Amino acid sequence: MLDHEFMILLDTYRRLIRRNALSNTKKMIVKTHPADLAALFRSFTEVDREEIFNLITDSSYKAEFLTELDRAILIELLENMPPKSIIALLKEMAPDDQADVLAQLPEDVGKKVLELMSTSDSEDLEELMMYPPDTAGGIMVPLPLKMKEEDTVQDAINSIHEQKDLEMVFYIYIEDENEKLTGVLSLRQLIMVEPQTKLKNVMITRVVSVQPETDQEEVARITSRYNFLALPVVDRDDKLLGIVTVDDIIDVIREEATEDFLQMAGVGKDREILLKPTLEATKIRFPWLFATFVGGFIVSMVIMGFDTLINKFVMLAAFMPIVAGMGGNVGTQSSTIIVRGLATGRINVKQVMKVLFGQMRIGIILGFTYGILLGVFAVVFHLHQVNILNMGITISISLMLAMLLAATMGTLTPIILYRLNIDPAIATGPIVTTISDIFGISIYLIIASLLLV
Repeated sequence: MLDHEFMILLDTYRRLIRRNALSNTKKMIVKTHPADLAALFRSFTEVDREEIFNLITDSSYKAEFLTELDRAILIELLENMPPKSIIALLKEMAPDDQADVLAQLPEDVGKKVLELMSTSDSEDLEELMMYPPDTAGGIMVPLPLKMKEEDTVQDAINSIHEQKDLEMVFYIYIEDENEKLTGVLSLRQLIMVEPQTKLKNVMITRVVSVQPETDQEEVARITSRYNFLALPVVDRDDKLLGIVTVDDIIDVIREEATEDFLQMAGVGKDREILLKPTLEATKIRFPWLFATFVGGFIVSMVIMGFDTLINKFVMLAAFMPIVAGMGGNVGTQSSTIIVRGLATGRINVKQVMKVLFGQMRIGIILGFTYGILLGVFAVVFHLHQVNILNMGITISISLMLAMLLAATMGTLTPIILYRLNIDPAIATGPIVTTISDIFGISIYLIIASLLLV
């Protein structure tokens, strides 16, 4: 849905609600895609959301709509709903979506729902929910279409016709007599082969798979690398547990990218921060800003330590923001490149020195270029100053070293955090910029004290 269409739809819903035109609102709901309605809910008030939600009568539509909602809104709508009503909606969802919805609900609500469900259904759900939500097991669809090696192509086609409830049949997975995954066959390959051909004679035997504990980001990386529409999840004995489908992979890529951007901006990793109350959002952002606050305090202490030098050469203060800003920007650029490189698999941590020297060379070239420009600027526009040539040399060398150091820190910090199993995205915000400011200003004032005094 385009932006102008979204605004028109939003205004239409608001106008209907304001006029209490319930029948027309119901008609609008039927014409609106569940994903679009979920996006509109972010702009409605809590009262409007509840009123519109209660107007949705189609249970399958309501179930699909719930799977598209942000967690905060989902909890708001379901936490006071009778458990039996929640169960009725869950039955309209795919098993992985059922597990996702239950995992997002408050623990006491989820527990009541599971207690009221049939034993078989609750056991299947609990089995899915035992995996962390950010792993392959947490996002997989259980019970994919499986066949035996001795089955024929016609057997597989008949099986597809019989199992109409299967979600997104992209591939046929083939097992041996011990239920071990041995091959895979796409639907396109299936229909191009003679019906009486045995599956073991046409299947692809090199099956790329993951285990349920595999991180969802790694699952997304593998899927995008090989252009799969689904990825099988197997246990340690290579028995097929489920599949991760491409629609879930798209959600993972979006979620991971959002978390990285939020962390790089220094505002935590909660994707729903815009929906948080003011005080809660403030609490989330406070600790991230504290690192910048401490760094700024250290920088001010460094500057105060050179107060005599600055009083004598006031012009030094005029160039401090440039030295700090240029160094911070270079550090942010380098760390952003490294973070995305690590996330997409384009950077191998075993090639640290090659990556580091590459970024250092860039830092030197950029620092030398801008250092010369800034030095020339200082000489041309401040001829009345004493030792102006030394002043230009000081500024040039300082900016070059500050940018070199920032590029180095921006490269090493995310790699070190990655090696320590800490999300490297947090390096791009407070850590790199703060360290760059501290060392950049320190280098600038130390060189000035050596060349100007």
